[in-house]
Amino acid sequence: MKFLCLPGAYGSAKNFEVQFGPLAEEFKRRGLGSFTYSQGTHEVGPPPGWEDYFGKPPLYRFLDVSHGDAFETLRRLRHVPRGLNPEDTMRQLQSATEEEDWHQEAWREALDGVFKTVDDDPEINAIIGYSEGAMVAASFIVEERERCLREKGRERRIKFGIFIAGAPPLKFEGNKRITAQLFDEVGAVIDIPTLHIFGCDDAFLTSAVALFNVCDPRTAVMYDHGLGHIVPRDAENVYRLGTVLENVVPKVEEQIRREAHLTWKERREAMIKFAEGQGQRQEKGQQHGQEGLGPGQEQGHGGVTTRPGMHQRGCSHLSAATSASAHGSDPSPTSGSITPAEVDFTVAMLRRTDV
Repeated sequence: MKFLCLPGAYGSAKNFEVQFGPLAEEFKRRGLGSFTYSQGTHEVGPPPGWEDYFGKPPLYRFLDVSHGDAFETLRRLRHVPRGLNPEDTMRQLQSATEEEDWHQEAWREALDGVFKTVDDDPEINAIIGYSEGAMVAASFIVEERERCLREKGRERRIKFGIFIAGAPPLKFEGNKRITAQLFDEVGAVIDIPTLHIFGCDDAFLTSAVALFNVCDPRTAVMYDHGLGHIVPRDAENVYRLGTVLENVVPKVEEQIRREAHLTWKERREAMIKFAEGQGQRQEKGQQHGQEGLGPGQEQGHGGVTTRPGMHQRGCSHLSAATSASAHGSDPSPTSGSITPAEVDFTVAMLRRTDV
């Protein structure tokens, strides 16, 4: 597979190649893929006091955010009530930033830039994004699917996504606003296999979980490296992630081979069927309600199902449906979202763990 790699805010293709280097080398050592790096088009300066943190300039963002405090969202996050699910947390953050919305033109420009990069390299069939780059990557996957449904004959290019400390995909709302696509509003909107890498000590953990929630629960894998808002580079996590990817990539490649025998019409019908199925599951989940479910539980087709717990540092888990299938039980995909309570490593626990 060939991965297009998108850096976070205040990053660059060159700096991200260094930042992602240990993981890239491990993946290449195992024969899991090759990598090409891109970046945003808006050159930015680092926030005051962080001049030496983001790497050598020039630095870039995918979004044109030329005003405001770069860390205001983090400060707002500290005042969000604890115990909210990821979707409610994201809505609170969005309502607090209504006066600072990105213009839709800027967002279209960011996505069009990624489309051009993919179109210019016919070998790219997977995507990796970190932080802001993960949000762009997730949005690109959703937009590519929509374009394939609208444009006759258009073939889908991206078949697998890796999100590091990500955030849910964005959507247009009204004439100006851009808002996050959240599970309890739109269901699952990313229908390709995904790997979600995040740390339990990340201040933006709820964003990463909100992204996981809108991905197909049958093929979404999560990995908690036990640290913060970073790309893991330590030897233990790099090795373990290599093992996780070694298990996932062959399944993705087999799926690509199966789809190669389908006509464009058959692939389009499969995308429509997924969207219709997610709508039915979302409606059923709303009818039953998610209230009253205990930690690690969610409303599935056959009642309450249990997701694997995220209470071991450096562990990866498939969705409840995949896990159930592995144990010979009902593999029906689930319809509920998970909460940060299911990835509830605390600072106190981390201090008792060798990280």
